[in-house]
Amino acid sequence: MTTTSTITTAPSTALSPAHGGVTNAFSDASTLIGRNVRLARRNLDTLIVSIALPLLMMLLFVYVFGGAIETGTEYINYVVPGIVLLCTGYGAANTAMSVAADRASGMVDRLRSLPIRSSAMLTGHVTASVLRNAVSTTIVVLAAVAMGFRPTGSFTDWVLAAGLVLLYVLALSWVAAGIGLIAKSVESASVLGFVMLFLPYLSSAFVPTATMPSVLRAVSENQPITPVIETVRGLLTGTPIGGQGWVALAWTVGILAVAASGSTWLYRRRNLV
Repeated sequence: MTTTSTITTAPSTALSPAHGGVTNAFSDASTLIGRNVRLARRNLDTLIVSIALPLLMMLLFVYVFGGAIETGTEYINYVVPGIVLLCTGYGAANTAMSVAADRASGMVDRLRSLPIRSSAMLTGHVTASVLRNAVSTTIVVLAAVAMGFRPTGSFTDWVLAAGLVLLYVLALSWVAAGIGLIAKSVESASVLGFVMLFLPYLSSAFVPTATMPSVLRAVSENQPITPVIETVRGLLTGTPIGGQGWVALAWTVGILAVAASGSTWLYRRRNLV
């Protein structure tokens, strides 16, 4: 006589092999991207602030300080690329708070019970950040044109400048996602995100680095934001960028690679999903 025994196993919340496919990964990410976009639409005050603050800074520097700052060109043409990157910093800082809010609200715990890829949550936040920044940056540039910004770059230059800014926003958003994972609360995420808002002031965003004291000049010329600003400025105004473009690309790609892999590792290491 042969006895056949049946072993019943409890359902597992681990990721199924089927969810390792590209199609399922895209579906998981798309769902969470849509969620974050809808949250951004409902939280209009945050989006408005991320647009209003760069606009106020542009008004302040152009109409209050611009007449006293010598840049060799119209000051508004000089300052707009810096304002654009400042705008992306405000938008990315919101990503850090969004990630921290999801952790604090228990959203991450709910995701743990679903058969989705662990990277989907971060991908959703980062992609939504890029989309928000695209909207806010477009508004800032249109406002700059209305104020007298007159770029002379070709269509190809504009495409290259937009591509670099997009890559920079993507890298900055992954940095912000990592900050949101490190922060112990939404408030601390807001404070840590201030670093991204402060760095443009230590660059060539508002004044030429040649006018700075030697120590501050060394810092400004050797941090990642300055070559990005100089490259975008050169592309939009039709001036030579020299080797700054390759330096900007190297910095941006390097930050993106480190931030994306580090944030993903930290997310899994802390067993959030």
